[in-house]
Amino acid sequence: MAETEFNGATFHYELHEPENAGAQELRAVVLIHAGVASLRMWEPLAVPLASTRRVLRYDTRGFGETTTADVRFSDVDDLVAVMDAAGIDRAVLVGASRGGRIAIDAALEHPDRVTGLVTIGSNPSGFPEVDLTERENELFDELDDLLARGENEKLNRREAELWAAGPTRDVLELDPEFLRLASELNADNLKRFADQATPVPLESPAYYRTVDIEVPTLVVVGEHDLSGELAAAEYLLSTVPNSSGARFPDSAHLPSVERPQEFERVLTEWLSENSL
Repeated sequence: MAETEFNGATFHYELHEPENAGAQELRAVVLIHAGVASLRMWEPLAVPLASTRRVLRYDTRGFGETTTADVRFSDVDDLVAVMDAAGIDRAVLVGASRGGRIAIDAALEHPDRVTGLVTIGSNPSGFPEVDLTERENELFDELDDLLARGENEKLNRREAELWAAGPTRDVLELDPEFLRLASELNADNLKRFADQATPVPLESPAYYRTVDIEVPTLVVVGEHDLSGELAAAEYLLSTVPNSSGARFPDSAHLPSVERPQEFERVLTEWLSENSL
């Protein structure tokens, strides 16, 4: 566990390294969590990856244990600052949902710092709104109603259930342990509800620039994810030059949490195939 301060925030991060690494230069992976989770979502992945690589995971601004003042900020600048604090010059970025959007932006804004890109159920910044199904609209209306009533704990639970199950599965179909974990991961952020900070978007959103991503890219999505995320995965695969896809048939928005062993296998095989 470590902390670093940057632009009004105190970032909580963890760096995992191989034992007896010595002075050799090691490849690195940075794990960026989803908006319904914290760095804890990477528990099953961080240690196995660290057998051969430096692995950095952190709580983004206003999530988990990372606090922030009321400032204007860039998620990409935050990422680079944490990488600098951990002594990582270049890395493969693995981002889930919102974390994937940050990773995509970073690959475009700082190509010299990124060796590979993995997105999980992620939309590039500036991605246009997608028509939702009737069921999806119902689920989001429920969340909006809970937010308006200030029922934050219930909102947290229902939000976790939505993204864990997706719109086409019932929560009763899910492994109870996975559902419990999804709720706990989102609950990590309840204490940050009062934090105020204003994100500054890219001048030119990634949606218009994905063709300029030069590094090997793996686009992961769950079969039961929401319409927007499924559409975004297809868009990334059709526009990012050196991209390949992995679709998880028994998962929704959090395949790396719901199917951690399968996700680790897919990721490590892709890393090996691309010499990353």
